[in-house]
Amino acid sequence: MTMPQGVQERTTVTIRFAGDSGDGMQLTGTQFTRTSAIFGNDISTFPDFPAEIRAPAGTLAGVSGFQVHFGSEELHTPGDEVDTLVAFNPAALKTNVDDVRDGGMVIVNEDSFGTTDLKKAHYDANPLEDGSLDKFRLIKVPATKLTQEALKDSPLGNRDKDRCKNFFALGLISWLYGRPLHAVEEWIDQKFGKNPDVANANRTVLHAGHAYGETCEFFEHTYHVSKAKLPPGRYRRISGNEATAIGFIVAGKLAGKDVFYGSYPITPASDVLHVLSRYKHFDVKTFQAEDEIAAVCSSIGASFAGDLGITGTSGPGLALKGEALGLAVMTELPLVVLNVQRGGPSTGLPTKTEQADLFQAMYGRNGECPMVVIAANSPADCFDTAVEACRIAMQHMVPVNLLTDGYIANGQEPWAIPDADKMAPIVVKHPGPVKASGGNGNGNGDVDPPLFKAYLRDDRLVRPWALPGTEGLQHRIGGLEKADVTGNVNYEPENHEHMIATRQKKVDLIAQHIPEQTVMGPDEGDLLVVGWGGTAGALRTAVERVQKQGKSVAHCHIRYLNPFPRNLGDVLKRYKKVLVAELNCGQLRFILRGKFLIDAYGVNKVQGKPFLVSELENKINELLSN
Repeated sequence: MTMPQGVQERTTVTIRFAGDSGDGMQLTGTQFTRTSAIFGNDISTFPDFPAEIRAPAGTLAGVSGFQVHFGSEELHTPGDEVDTLVAFNPAALKTNVDDVRDGGMVIVNEDSFGTTDLKKAHYDANPLEDGSLDKFRLIKVPATKLTQEALKDSPLGNRDKDRCKNFFALGLISWLYGRPLHAVEEWIDQKFGKNPDVANANRTVLHAGHAYGETCEFFEHTYHVSKAKLPPGRYRRISGNEATAIGFIVAGKLAGKDVFYGSYPITPASDVLHVLSRYKHFDVKTFQAEDEIAAVCSSIGASFAGDLGITGTSGPGLALKGEALGLAVMTELPLVVLNVQRGGPSTGLPTKTEQADLFQAMYGRNGECPMVVIAANSPADCFDTAVEACRIAMQHMVPVNLLTDGYIANGQEPWAIPDADKMAPIVVKHPGPVKASGGNGNGNGDVDPPLFKAYLRDDRLVRPWALPGTEGLQHRIGGLEKADVTGNVNYEPENHEHMIATRQKKVDLIAQHIPEQTVMGPDEGDLLVVGWGGTAGALRTAVERVQKQGKSVAHCHIRYLNPFPRNLGDVLKRYKKVLVAELNCGQLRFILRGKFLIDAYGVNKVQGKPFLVSELENKINELLSN
């Protein structure tokens, strides 16, 4: 395709919008992402929220950002180096400019670079004038003044007019990268239809930004990114939290079960509750509990009653749920526990991403208390993993820890909508009623109820899911140790040890009912790069780059963390070296070393940010060169 004069073709582009938390950066980035998805590009996004709810305006702590990577080829990450940074104030510039590639474009709202603004961002001199940005293509735009000028006839007050300047930036960037405006205009009409003055103002400013790009003569050329060649199908843009919620709904339908979601609001998991609350007509019940303990206990109660019980939280909330999770293990009821991981410990970095809850998911309960643990690896994969977590919980009568993280929960990518008719049903069986027969010989005609064996197991060690109220299925329930087969309370030492071993073996046997581990690349070789969770895209991209250099390296990404796939040990031992990449200090590496006796290397990062592909590529080449 031949581009018009003044238009450059790009395969991929990474843009970051950054400003104060009140500048509408999330909205701006989301609308640009939406437009790019409609245009036909592949997309991957990374929203970045300030950790403090109300950080002082204009300060470093209050910066909000949204990064979007879009292109004409399949993308797996939101991008490493930023091609274009749009910074609305000095704080946004200072916290983000180091991520811009040399020669990249930095567009700033020069109206916000006053003395007070610079002081809040700890600048001793104005970076727009001191030469510190000379390695970038600096574009200074008086966005605030131009917004006010475009709205001089609007009935809105000056403060409300100023809030429209993010649409000026959106119009300008849309012009620069050849994005049509009609999708944004439709969204404005839907969002602000009840307030026409606001709708008209945002639409006017959007077009003003677009026109400014056409007339300002600051830009040497515009850019064109062709449509991506994605597999045929129906797609929608989806975030990890949305995909998780929809996965829970679909799992309920596949199993013929109502979904009960008990949760207490916590960043970054709250959106799952918000999404599910909109689907009452799909037999979904949501309960915003007064605390984390009430949330999980209500979900256990729902499972006991025969619903698909799910609870969701982040790391601090999972700590509070610990005793109740022991109850779910003891009663052997199906329960899905969603943990959208964030930076810790304690409150930590509530809006940043981390993978540091693996030990907590594996061992964070008192006593010998095994739980199944699985992890999603991308926003779209959250759907499949949510369905799988529900399937395992109901078919094996176990609680399941489902791990996502803030990066993939808030990130967005295209999702190929599956054909519901082709999805395998989740077969759930409940024992039917048992009628009493015979007499007890007391002369009154009374009949003894049959003894229901609540912990009589099948060949997978799975006990029956007996629904309360079913005739003849009365049994004990609770957190005290059970006698095997009957389920009665039992304090015998030998029985306790037997039940501990049985519950562990039941989890171990699930390995026979999950897929074997696969690798991307050679089946054996010099190096195997192992990961789990949201690092998948960066790891895959890094490994593909090194493979193109002719080196013997493969990528193994583990979804099933407890139990591991039954062939994982054999896979690990087919490579000379194993590198485990994690956004923690080496938790999976510790577990793999102990279980499979391999001398694994680690590459670790705990900065509240995902891996850069370049970081991983450098570590891979370092190990291969030694």
